[in-house]
Amino acid sequence: MVTITGFADEISGDLEKQMEVLESVGVSHIEFRGVWGKNVLKLTDDELGRVKKLLDARGFRISSIGSPIGKFKMQDDFQTEIGNMKRACEIAGFLNAPYIRIFSYFVAEGEHAAYREEVISRLKQLIHLAEQYQVTLVMENESGVYGNTDDRCLELLTACDSPRLRLAFDPGNFIMNGVKPVSQALPKLQPYLEYVHVKDAQSEKRIFVPAGEGDGEFPAFIQHLKQNRFSGYLSIEPHLQKYLPEQDGPGRFVYAVKALKKLLQEASIAWN
Repeated sequence: MVTITGFADEISGDLEKQMEVLESVGVSHIEFRGVWGKNVLKLTDDELGRVKKLLDARGFRISSIGSPIGKFKMQDDFQTEIGNMKRACEIAGFLNAPYIRIFSYFVAEGEHAAYREEVISRLKQLIHLAEQYQVTLVMENESGVYGNTDDRCLELLTACDSPRLRLAFDPGNFIMNGVKPVSQALPKLQPYLEYVHVKDAQSEKRIFVPAGEGDGEFPAFIQHLKQNRFSGYLSIEPHLQKYLPEQDGPGRFVYAVKALKKLLQEASIAWN
C-alpha cells in the first residue's frame, strides 16, 4: 500500500480550502510548502500553531516539509542555508513530518566539476543537522541544480552515503533534463528511492502533464514500485498550468489525483 500526498498549495493559498479539496478525493496527507501566501519557512510560531490546530481538527498529516533549501546559489552565504535548515527541522518536529525536501544547489552548465566538492560538503552539513533532529532529507532531482541528472544524483547520494539523505524521485523533472526515468535513471537510483514526486512531462512540448500522459514512463514506473514493494509516499505536484489552462488550482489538482489513482488501480496497488 502506498500513501498519496501532495503540494496542496497548488490548490489554494488557504489551508482549509486545501483540505476541503483533498478530502473530496480521499487524500489526507500534505507535502507542506506554503500557506496564506507564505513559504513554510517564513511562517511564525503562532502561524504554525494555527496550522497544526487546523490539521489536527480534520485528521490531516504532513508527509514532508517542502522546503526550498538547496535552491540557492553557490556564491551566496551558506550560513543562511544553515539557519533555514535548522528552522525546517524545527517545523518538521512540530508537525511530526518524517521528511524535508531539499535540492542540490544551483550550478551553471559546465561548472559541475568545479563545484562538486563544495556541493557535497554542503549536503553533509545539512545531513548533520538532520541527524540531530532525527529527520530524513529527500533530495529532488530539479532543473538547474547540481543533481539534475541521474548520474549526478547518484554521485551526490553515493558521496554522502547517509541514511538521512534519500532521493525524492521526480520523473517529470528527469524528462525535462533529457533523462529517461525508468529505463535510464531507476536502475542506478533504486537503492536511494524513498519518496516520489508524481509529475510527468512531454519532452517535445516542454510542459508538465498528469501522470501517464507524458514521456515519464509512468506505467512501467508504477509496476516497478509494485515489484519492489514500495510503501512510501507518492506526492502529487501537478504543475498543470500550461496543460490545463482553463482549469483552476483545485481542478488541476483533482485531475492529477485521478490520473495517479487510475495507474494505481490498473496495477492493483492499494492506497490511502
